[in-house]
Amino acid sequence: MIKVLFICTGNICRSPTAEGVFRALVHEAGLENEIEIDSVGTGSWHAGSSPDQRSQDAAALRGIDISDQRSRQIGSDDILNSDYLIAMDKSNVDNLKLMVPPKMRDKLMLFLKFAPSQDREDVPDPYYGGGPGGFEIVLDLVEDASRGLLTYICHNDL
Repeated sequence: MIKVLFICTGNICRSPTAEGVFRALVHEAGLENEIEIDSVGTGSWHAGSSPDQRSQDAAALRGIDISDQRSRQIGSDDILNSDYLIAMDKSNVDNLKLMVPPKMRDKLMLFLKFAPSQDREDVPDPYYGGGPGGFEIVLDLVEDASRGLLTYICHNDL
């Protein structure tokens, strides 16, 4: 079983969106028994909260339900048990480098690495000032990177 963990700051916008989109792609590919998916935040201030309503609404417009997810902070078991630690931006990578042992840092990757057609490295955080369009941009980026990530996993791990 390949374990993919999506990571953002508070685990209420970008990483739950990525979890939902990637879960839908994995389901569509019939790989639910091969790939386990979860999401976390580097911070704990939203622990136990549902995804931001704006994230839920944007995802729902694309047929993806993320309403049952709950925010939680990354823990050492997540780091040890995940094959892929997928960070939404460089700031999260920097924070994670303080937590991930050097010998495990090869698991840590920027999500948009899997979307080479994009002209940016970071999935922007839509929480503050992103407006409704910000959540759509996140979904566009996440969908693109999710397809690339699934292709990568299928070619390298399955």
